Amino acid sequence: MLKGNFIDNLPKVYGIYTGGFLAFIIIMAIAEQMGMSAKAIGICFVAFTVAIYAIIGYLSRTAQADAYYVAGRQVPTVFNGMATAADWMSGASFVAMAGGIYFKGYGYMALLVGWTGGYVLVASLLAPYLRKFGCYTVPDFIGTRYGGNLSRLMAVIVLTVASFTYVTAQINATGTIASVALDIPFQYAVYVGLISILLCSMLGGMRGVTWTQVAQYIVLIIAYLLPVFWISNKMGAGFFPHFMLADEVARIGELEQQFGFVANSKENLAAVPKGLAGITKAHSAVNATPWAFISLALAMMMGTASLPHVMMRYFTTPSVKAARKSVGWSLFFIFLLYSSAPMLATLSKLSLIDPSLPTGIIGKSIAEVQSIDWYQNWNQANLMFVSDFNGNGTLELNEFFMGGKAVVLATPEIAGLPYVISGLVAAGGMAAAMSTADGLILAIANALSHDLYYKIIDPKAETAKRLVVARVLLVVIGFAGATIAAMEIQGILGSVIWAFDFAMSGLFFPLVLGVWWKRANREGAIAGMALGLISGAGYLIWVRNGGSGFLGITQLTFGIFGSAVSLVAMVVVSLITAEPNAATQKMVDEVRVPSGKSILGKQH
Repeated sequence: MLKGNFIDNLPKVYGIYTGGFLAFIIIMAIAEQMGMSAKAIGICFVAFTVAIYAIIGYLSRTAQADAYYVAGRQVPTVFNGMATAADWMSGASFVAMAGGIYFKGYGYMALLVGWTGGYVLVASLLAPYLRKFGCYTVPDFIGTRYGGNLSRLMAVIVLTVASFTYVTAQINATGTIASVALDIPFQYAVYVGLISILLCSMLGGMRGVTWTQVAQYIVLIIAYLLPVFWISNKMGAGFFPHFMLADEVARIGELEQQFGFVANSKENLAAVPKGLAGITKAHSAVNATPWAFISLALAMMMGTASLPHVMMRYFTTPSVKAARKSVGWSLFFIFLLYSSAPMLATLSKLSLIDPSLPTGIIGKSIAEVQSIDWYQNWNQANLMFVSDFNGNGTLELNEFFMGGKAVVLATPEIAGLPYVISGLVAAGGMAAAMSTADGLILAIANALSHDLYYKIIDPKAETAKRLVVARVLLVVIGFAGATIAAMEIQGILGSVIWAFDFAMSGLFFPLVLGVWWKRANREGAIAGMALGLISGAGYLIWVRNGGSGFLGITQLTFGIFGSAVSLVAMVVVSLITAEPNAATQKMVDEVRVPSGKSILGKQH
């Protein structure tokens, strides 16, 4: 029996949960040996985990504003670190990042550098100070620090643009997994994923999302690491393949030279389904120059420190000191997956192209490859394709194509692991995408309900009415995101990178200077947010429509341009207009003192 309050029993609660999940995996493995079909196993994994998350969301329901918006500010550091890692470990991290490294090579390691390095900025520049401020949302900080409804509204607009771009990618990921696991069309699967997401966040707000995200982290980290260690051990790369990465990458280079590569003609490529890429390492724009790598890493660092759903996680800790510690735990839990993504990409490629392995397909007959079960499964999902372009009946290196989303999801099947592992990976991918989508949809809905509706439209609204508005917005935003995701305008990884660029274009310098420069004023912040977002978006549209760009800034790093405009606009406008009043400057001084009561503690 559990004694004491829920917070004190968290280690025991999640220990029991982890043991139960491992027991479920063993039960599914036994069921597979007894003849349970692959489709049934996939459905069981997705349904079981989603049901658990929904139950946690229901049990965490609340009618209190403090609990709904910031989980009562009582989340312990370790568990907030796990929740933040789950919030952070999106469908891009779990499903798409290894695929990016697989197809584009080391250049996409810039994402790992930027996404982890960003937490150094979070810990040193923002998280503890925003926690000391005591706000509910990022626009809450902007609106109170700079004053006036216009600054708050501009922050809501930037937050909505960045977070909505991000959430469409997460719903895309849940739709991809649900379509494969449940064998339904992607256009319908995105709505199945959306319903799963809403079950976790609608009733409990941040409290429900927090405890669900801890559960989701446990699922996703087991689902990511178990196949990596298993495949590596099976291939002879050692139980901890991370130490052998250089040797395995060198082996891939040798094999690619051995098989040779002939570029496909335009006619050949026209026959390949949209969104699929060749098996060999393609040249990537982020590999072109050192600046291309550095600029992508820099954009991801600044974007990380600007994303509202990341900042919101540190509003839930009991104190400023706890917020700083929580960032450290977040980094640790994120590192566990990020250090394994390059290895998974490497093992996946070796599984396919190494002829000494029973899973290697290069050099086999086209007909033989097309008859393999895993190929047929993923071909039906429009995520794999082979064609005998040169007519010799043998699969060459440039005749196999795969979607980036399939690298993580299909590798356990390709490597010959029991299907129960594929079901586990699908559940992990769903957990990763759902946890981030929960945080993003909540960030948008909370900003609109708290900062737009309550702070600007109806300041006298009662708590119950505010929470009803927040929940209605959750549904509306979610369905809008699912509808956009179903159109597949942009891939998962591309959409996520754009979200970081939008966030840094409009929010990075207003947030940082709001803490560290007392002279920053309302007019400067409004100019910085508006001009930063507009110029960044304009640069993206220009480059997407054939513009050449300049200074090596691409559509993946347009946030560097936007944030530079934001910084210049904010500094210049602040200096040519009146300085903030004495009370505001005193408030900024107090924000930087780690001890003492939160500044807004009595205002909510």
